[in-house]
Amino acid sequence: MHARFPIFAKLAKTTRALTAVSLALAVSVTASGSASAQANLPVVRDAEIEALVRDYARPILKVSGLSKSGIDIILINDTRFNAFVAGRRMFINTGALLQSETPNEIIGVIAHEAGHIAGGHQERLREQLARAQTMAVVAGLLGIGAVVAGAAANSGELARAGGGLAVGGGEMARRGLLGYQRSEETTADRSAITYLEATGQSAKGMLKTFQRFQNALALSGSRVDPYQVSHPMPRERIANLEQLAKNSPNYDRADSSTLQQRHDMMRAKIAVYTQGQSAAARLFRKNPQGLPAQYGDAMATYMYGNPRSALGKADALIKAQPNNPYFHELRGDILMKANRPADAVGAYTTAVRLDPVKSGILPISLGQALIAVGDPASLKKAVAEIKKGLQRDRENSSGYRYLAQAYGQLGEIPEAELATAEGHFYRGAYKDAKIFAARAQQRFKRGAPGWVRAQDIINYKMPSKKK
Repeated sequence: MHARFPIFAKLAKTTRALTAVSLALAVSVTASGSASAQANLPVVRDAEIEALVRDYARPILKVSGLSKSGIDIILINDTRFNAFVAGRRMFINTGALLQSETPNEIIGVIAHEAGHIAGGHQERLREQLARAQTMAVVAGLLGIGAVVAGAAANSGELARAGGGLAVGGGEMARRGLLGYQRSEETTADRSAITYLEATGQSAKGMLKTFQRFQNALALSGSRVDPYQVSHPMPRERIANLEQLAKNSPNYDRADSSTLQQRHDMMRAKIAVYTQGQSAAARLFRKNPQGLPAQYGDAMATYMYGNPRSALGKADALIKAQPNNPYFHELRGDILMKANRPADAVGAYTTAVRLDPVKSGILPISLGQALIAVGDPASLKKAVAEIKKGLQRDRENSSGYRYLAQAYGQLGEIPEAELATAEGHFYRGAYKDAKIFAARAQQRFKRGAPGWVRAQDIINYKMPSKKK
C-alpha cells in the first residue's frame, strides 16, 4: 500500500463491510459446519434413538456409495423439523424425529442429506462462496471508485450511481449464490428419490414433509420472495417430485409394523424428555394401551413420579419384550434413581448383553452404576466397562468424566488426570485438556502409552478463530 493513496485503505475496509453484508445469508447456511458451531450444538446422546436412526440410514448410505465413508449421524436437541450436513456428519433435530409420524418421513430426510454429501455440494458451495465474494469485491471496487470519481468531479449524480453500483453488485452476488443453493437442493431431492427407489422404499414421506412446510408457510401468512431464500419453495418441490414419487411401484409401500413401533417408542421418549410428563399421553391418545404409550408412561413416571411405580411399569414392558435392551436400560435408570446401584448393575448388564449394535453408551451407564457401588472390585469393573464403551464411542466426553471418577476412587491419579484431559479434548475445551494432559504427563513414565497420549493432546494445534 502506498502512503500517498490513503483512499485504498478506506476502500478495502468498505469493500469488506459490503461483502459481509451481501453474503450474510449465504454464510449463515454454512456456519453450522464450523468446528466452533458444532461444539456449541446441543447434542443428544441416546443408544436407542441412535440405533434406530442408523437402521434408517444404512440402506440409503449403501446405495449412495457412502456406507464406507465414515458418515456420523448426530442428534440435535432442537424442536424444529430440520436436518443438515457438515463434512461427513449428518445432523438431525429431535423436532424432526418427534414430528414425523412414520419412519419413511425421516428416511426421506436422510436420503436428501445423503444426496448433498454424495454430490459434493458442500465443497462446491465453498467454491461458490469464494466466487460470490470475488464478485462482491469487484462490484465494491467499481462502485466506490465511481463515488471517489464523482466526489473529485463535484458530481453528486455520479457519486450516487457509484453507491448504487456497489450495493447492486453485492446483491447480484448474493442472489447468484442463493440461486446456486436452490439448484443443489433440487438435485439432492432428485437423488433422494433415486436412493429410495433403489432401496424399495416410498417417497411419500418426502412429499409429506414438504407439505408440512407448505402448510406452515400458509398458516404464518408470510409472503416470501422465492429468489431471496436458499431452498426452493415447498410447493415447487412438491410439483417437481410428486409425479416421480407416484410413478414408483413403491409409492404405497408402508413401513413394517416392527419399524413403526420402534419409531413410535422413539417419539414417546423424545416427547417425555423434551415436552414434559403428559407429552407422550397426548401423542398417543388414540392408542393409550399400545406399547409406545406404555413406554412413554413408564419414562414419565421415572422422571416425574415414584420410582417404585416406575419400576413396576418397566417390568411390564420387559415382560412384553424381554429381549428389548432399552427396556432393561430404563429399569437400570430407575434403580439408580432409587439409590439401588447394585440392582442397577444387573439391569445394565442385561442391556449391554442384549444390545445388537454394541453401543458405547450402555457400557458407560453400567460403569456409572459400578462406580456408585463403590467397592474396589466394582471400581475396577467400572474402568473396564467404561473403557469398552469408549472404544466403541471414542468422542463420548461424558464417558471420560466417569472414567476419571473411577480412576480417582482407585487412587490412580495419572490415569484420572489423563481421562479428564480426554474429556475436555472431546468437548472442545482444548486449553483445559492441555492443562490436565501436562499434569498427567508429569506422573507417567516417559514414553509410556499414557505419556504419549498426553503429549498428543499437548501438541494439538487449536483451531484458529476466524476474524
